[in-house]
Amino acid sequence: MTTLPDWISAGLLLAGAGFYLAGTLGLLRFPDVYARLHALTKADNLGLGLLVLGLALQAENLAAALKILLVWPLVLAASAAVSFAIARRAHELGIEPAGQEGKRP
Repeated sequence: MTTLPDWISAGLLLAGAGFYLAGTLGLLRFPDVYARLHALTKADNLGLGLLVLGLALQAENLAAALKILLVWPLVLAASAAVSFAIARRAHELGIEPAGQEGKRP
């Protein structure tokens, strides 16, 4: 028989997968690098948080759950740094946001 934590964990895992799917759709459908970065970082970071919480509920002990939870802030920091680097390089190359071409002085 499944318990309440199992149901909550399954719900969190499904919601996390849904956010990953939304981020992937944003990557495929948005018009420029800046919008795509926004979609990926927001959706994937929230998706990862939900997946981590769902997996932490399934951990065998508190130490394992804390190790799983430690992954999330590390990935948040790495994701922010990489997204900033990509956006900065796109700006240096002169890539304009969609709909903003030629509007800068």
